[in-house]
Amino acid sequence: MVHYKSAEEIELIRESSLLVSKTLAEVAKYIKPGVTSLKLDQIAEQFIRDNNAIPAFKGYEGFPASLCISVNEVVVHGFPSKAELKEGDIISVDCGVLKNKFYGDSAYTFAVGEIAPEVQQLLTVTKESLTLGIEKAVVGMRLGDIGFAVQEHAEKHGYGVVRELVGHGVGKHLHEDPQVPNYGKRGSGLKLQEGLVIAIEPMINMGTHRVKQANDGWTIFTQDRQPSAHFEHTIAVSKGKADILSTFSFIEEVLNN
Repeated sequence: MVHYKSAEEIELIRESSLLVSKTLAEVAKYIKPGVTSLKLDQIAEQFIRDNNAIPAFKGYEGFPASLCISVNEVVVHGFPSKAELKEGDIISVDCGVLKNKFYGDSAYTFAVGEIAPEVQQLLTVTKESLTLGIEKAVVGMRLGDIGFAVQEHAEKHGYGVVRELVGHGVGKHLHEDPQVPNYGKRGSGLKLQEGLVIAIEPMINMGTHRVKQANDGWTIFTQDRQPSAHFEHTIAVSKGKADILSTFSFIEEVLNN
């Protein structure tokens, strides 16, 4: 069941999504070799609670942390740990918050120190594929147009597009209908209408698109153990141009300083 949002509801989702963006920017200040992902998780939880919101992921279906932190070959849903980040790692940080009864959700993949050029290329292309997907999230297009845009760009560079995990609707629940795949056929799927709020989140692998799940029941990693990148925005479908409710500008301000 797809729930279309009123203008007022979209503004509340924007508020939650911008808090996610600010949380990711706060975390970005501490990402460097030697820091543990557990420390990043504590920073995020404190920041979210200080801003009168609740970490959406903590306790969600038993998930133990406020952030999903996925390093290198981990695609998504990695647990924060005491392991220290190393120079050359990449780290996907996925965050959600609940504020004023509405959720926000966004993710960004960070470089830890200097990373290999081919890994930087994976991050760049994944982020570009998110932008291209968002460009299709306008009234009159279809879900398949979003997935096709992401898939075409990623596969053009020889990368694998994860099939098992998809974007989703966002609102009073963290995951709502519809599912938003990162692959698809142009002109297929649900017709996009005003008031549809979705998280678009390409998960792109350097090698095969195939993934495996760890024994913890959460962590997803690439079958060939090559790196994976993940970027996500919460957006509202509108006429002419999608309304991006989260932002990377706070993060990039930190990274460019």
